[in-house]
Amino acid sequence: MFKSLFSFRVATMLVLALILFSCNGDEPFALVSVNETGGTFGGDVNGDGGNTQQSYKWNNALTTVDWNMDITSLAGGSFNLSITDADGTNVLNQSLVAGQGDDSKSGVSSAGTAGEWTITITLANFDGDGSFSITPGN
Repeated sequence: MFKSLFSFRVATMLVLALILFSCNGDEPFALVSVNETGGTFGGDVNGDGGNTQQSYKWNNALTTVDWNMDITSLAGGSFNLSITDADGTNVLNQSLVAGQGDDSKSGVSSAGTAGEWTITITLANFDGDGSFSITPGN
């Protein structure tokens, strides 16, 4: 019985070790970190070749926003900033693609309806870092 129980435990430990070692930490990732909320909404993005899409609700008492975004990324990765107003109308859709054009953009959104706006950040094959900031427009 001891031999059978010992063999079962050894086999179980070997299977667990195999599972743990086969799940390496080399999977690509992409991450959005929000570090400003309230009057200004902003944060950072980073990744090592991964993809993600994150949406956030933000209250804008005005009808436009001033925005900026920047990246430092290896060629091919993209960072998209999309904003819809309280009625669900898209007032901004801007992208930065590493190695193609500018590595930063800023401006003023189209006019929309004040209230709860939705900010969506999409990172695709993103290998690097960047940031974004959104403030109520004038």
